[in-house]
Amino acid sequence: MRRYILKRLLFLIPTLFGITIITFFIIQLAPGSPIERKISLEEGIKANEITSEIIEETKKLYGLDKPIYVRYLIWVKQIATLDFGNSYVDHRPVIKKIEERLPVTLSLNVLSIFFVYLISIPVGIFSAVKRGTLTDRSLTFSLFALYSIPSFWMAIILIYFLGGGEHWNLFPIYGIASTGAEHFSFPKRALDFLWHITLPVFCLAYADIAALSRYQRGSLLEVLRADFVRTAVAKGLSPKTVLFKHALRNSLMPIVTIIAAVLPAMIGGSVIIETIFSIPGIGKLGFDSVLSRDYPVIMAISTISAVLTLLGILVSDLIYVLIDPRISFEGRA
Repeated sequence: MRRYILKRLLFLIPTLFGITIITFFIIQLAPGSPIERKISLEEGIKANEITSEIIEETKKLYGLDKPIYVRYLIWVKQIATLDFGNSYVDHRPVIKKIEERLPVTLSLNVLSIFFVYLISIPVGIFSAVKRGTLTDRSLTFSLFALYSIPSFWMAIILIYFLGGGEHWNLFPIYGIASTGAEHFSFPKRALDFLWHITLPVFCLAYADIAALSRYQRGSLLEVLRADFVRTAVAKGLSPKTVLFKHALRNSLMPIVTIIAAVLPAMIGGSVIIETIFSIPGIGKLGFDSVLSRDYPVIMAISTISAVLTLLGILVSDLIYVLIDPRISFEGRA
C-alpha cells in the first residue's frame, strides 16, 4: 500500500506541473491586465496624461516587465516555498487573504456535502427498493425537475419568497452574521451563523442531492441483479440483510468516484452563490480577482484546487479497495 501511494504521489508532480503551465499561460494571455486597472484607478491621472513611463513603472511594480516564461519560473520558485506572492490589488500576502476566506467556504461546503450524502443515499436506496411504483416515478420526476433548476435562479426565488421580498422575511439574504454578532454568546453566534447560511447551503446542496440519489438508485439496481445477490436470496437471507450487507456496499462505487470532486469544491467554493448572497468566501475572492486581473490570487486558488482534485482522485482510489474486495493494490501495481 505504501509503495502504491508513493508511486501515485510521484505521478502527481508532472500532472500538477502541466496544469500550472496551462493555467498560468491562459491567465497571462487573457484580455485585460492589472496595469490597465491600476492606471484607471489612480486618482488625479487623466487618460491623456498617461505616458509610457507610467506604464513601464507600473509593469516593474508588478514584475510584468519580464518575459512570460521568466515570470512562470519565478512563480514556480515561490510555490516551492509555499509563497503565493502578494496581491496586485492591495499588496497583501495572498496566503493571508485565502486564510481569511477559507473558514467561511469550508463551513458552507462541509455542511452542504454532509446534507448531500445524508439525504441522497437513503433516497436512492428507497427509490431503488420501490422501483417501478408510483412513489418511485413521482420521486424521479421531482428530483429531475429539481436538478434542472439553475442555482442562480433557485437563489433568486428563495430570496424573493423567503428573504424579505413580497412574501416571508424568514432568512437574511447577505453576509454570514448579524450586526453586532461579535458581542453574542457562542451559542447565539453559532445559531446566527446557521441562520444566515441556510439559504446558501440549500442552493449548494439541492442539485447534488438530486444527482447523487439517481446515481445511488441506478448503481443499487444494477447490483441487485447480480448473481451473488441472487445467491444470497436463494440461501434464505432476509431482504434487509441482502440489501444492506451484500448489495449496498458494492453499489457505493459511483458515490466514491464523486469524492474526487468533493475536496476542491470544499476549498474552491461557489462563485455564483457566494456572490449572490455576498458571502466573503474563496469563491467570491476568485471572482473579484478575475475581474481585477489579480494574477497571484487567481493562480493560488487554481493551484490549490488542482492539488485537491488530484488528491481527491487518489483518496477515491484508496476507498475503492476498502469497499470492493476484488480490487487490490497488488493488482494495480
